Amino acid sequence: MRLLYFDCFAGVSGDMIIGALLDLGLGLGELRGQLASLDLSGYELSAGPVKRGGIAATKFEVKVDDASQPARRLADIAEIILKSAISDESKARSLRVFERLAGAEARVHASTKDRVHFHEVGAVDSIIDIVGSVIGFELLEVEQVISSPLRVGRGSVRAAHGLLPVPAPGTAELLKGVPVYAGEIDGEFVTPTGAAILTSFSTAFRDLPAVSIDRIGYGAGTRDPKDFPNALRLLLCDSSGEESPDAPEGIVVIETNIDDMNPQAYGHVMERAFALGALDLFLTPVQMKKDRPGVLITVLCDGSKLDEMIGMLLKETTTLGVRYYEAKRRVLERTLETVETGFGAARVKVARDGGRTLHFQPEYEDCLRLAESTGVPLIEVQAAASAAYRERLRAGDVKSEADGETEK
Repeated sequence: MRLLYFDCFAGVSGDMIIGALLDLGLGLGELRGQLASLDLSGYELSAGPVKRGGIAATKFEVKVDDASQPARRLADIAEIILKSAISDESKARSLRVFERLAGAEARVHASTKDRVHFHEVGAVDSIIDIVGSVIGFELLEVEQVISSPLRVGRGSVRAAHGLLPVPAPGTAELLKGVPVYAGEIDGEFVTPTGAAILTSFSTAFRDLPAVSIDRIGYGAGTRDPKDFPNALRLLLCDSSGEESPDAPEGIVVIETNIDDMNPQAYGHVMERAFALGALDLFLTPVQMKKDRPGVLITVLCDGSKLDEMIGMLLKETTTLGVRYYEAKRRVLERTLETVETGFGAARVKVARDGGRTLHFQPEYEDCLRLAESTGVPLIEVQAAASAAYRERLRAGDVKSEADGETEK
């Protein structure tokens, strides 16, 4: 498996990611060509060698002609991405990053994802950084991303809303459940863009696993503090010594039985669990001792989240203890692919096994957005997206079951 390891000893930002990808061998011309299909203008891309703390690195820059940028909403950015000529996979991945950003901003400003205005992260340079990073992952054929714990910095940073603490509120929201530390140097070391990209794709935040390093790239940060290499290091590795993607995947199952908690609290517990990185959480009605009706809470998570998840359950519920055990699971390959309907573009979640399509489902949020913007019933938009993907299957663009596709 082709693994990309983020060594974030100096934090992470969007321009540092692209700089490091270019240092790994990503072609600037090819990247520039794909980004040119975005409906953006008034900018110029450049990249060149610099040194940070004596280490040779690549500095990537987006020079914008007009520093004044519109405060775009999620729908504005989605339109720019969906109308571009980049691959369907890169479109879906880029939208995933912006949806995470929108969710974080909505929580900070007590708003909703579709209403929040992006300020810095809606500017041309941030769109380029996010979409460019996603394109770079695809062109370098990255299959898995893992990161080290993140140095976030300390002090304060000036943003569109004024002077903010480090990490900025939006960044802090994105980093919930991620191991972080301040470091000894003042300033912002993890930007909202960097946090959104990394938390959207990294499957773990831990030390470098047993791998064979193929290539190393350094992406320079803008600042050049004395005696400190302000750069991001990316390691492009072969992790074939690790479990293959077809092998059972290890997870932890945490359980607890409760019969004395206010039912209103379960929704809060569920939100907290997913914010900490739970893979799933479900509630099962059970009959407990003394003929009391109760609820079995089951949480599935990565082993690295075990202590945090248990701590949350002990704090947020009335339980007196939890039990946990390791389990294996096998999951289907999952991708998001974009189809065009008579109402607009929508993504479809596709499940495959060995490249063969088993079932698919239109993304609810996309269909809801199109239904609200066109006044068409939601079920009609969902049916149109399903029909569009079914037609793609029939045209032979993707593999289906021998007897035809199965829609879930």
